[in-house]
Amino acid sequence: MEHEGNLTIKAWAEEDSPREKFALKGKSSLSDAELIAILIGSGNKNESAVELSKRILSAVNNNLNELGRIDLGDLMKFKGIGEAKAITIAAALELGRRRKLTEVIKNPKITSSGDIYEIMSPLLSDLKHEEFWVVILNQGNKVIHKSTVSSGGVAATIADPKLIFKPFSEKLGSSIILCHNHPSGNLTPSAAEIQLTKKNVEAGKLFDIRALDHIIIANDKYYSFADEGMM
Repeated sequence: MEHEGNLTIKAWAEEDSPREKFALKGKSSLSDAELIAILIGSGNKNESAVELSKRILSAVNNNLNELGRIDLGDLMKFKGIGEAKAITIAAALELGRRRKLTEVIKNPKITSSGDIYEIMSPLLSDLKHEEFWVVILNQGNKVIHKSTVSSGGVAATIADPKLIFKPFSEKLGSSIILCHNHPSGNLTPSAAEIQLTKKNVEAGKLFDIRALDHIIIANDKYYSFADEGMM
């Protein structure tokens, strides 16, 4: 049966309202769709806010990282999502990304490739273009600096060893970790990336700088050159 007007959260039975559920049972009791429904407030003539939110999530395979990459225009293609609601969803996801960034300890110690992924994923996972970063560590393997070396297109970026090692002497580091993203979602390193890694490892040896790893980030996954025995 088609309902008249938009189905607002206020119009639902109390036990079915995400807002009431949030207040009574806490935020962890809500599904991703219910949380998005609170953001948008209403659905359309044929769908409640939760049903619309479920359809939006289904379009990105229920992956919030993928939802964070969607343009406002693509969100507005869903019936019932105008510019204001699209901006509200995007703003909430951006706040989540920034919160994750602030949770990283100031000078974390790196003990595995997973540690680097946790630090760099909030910076690189949602980008639609490639960026190449260098992370500088001190003798205790603690992060003392991280910076963008280059920013490129959808398929490639350039990482000149001169740019990679330039900030090293200023920061008095002991080793580096290279990191870049693959917006395509494909984790497999290209032949050019393998060659680039070897080139930077050799360049580091000239200055007594250890290149410990090269991490490729693709959405919520990563590839470690060191873990694969390629450093």
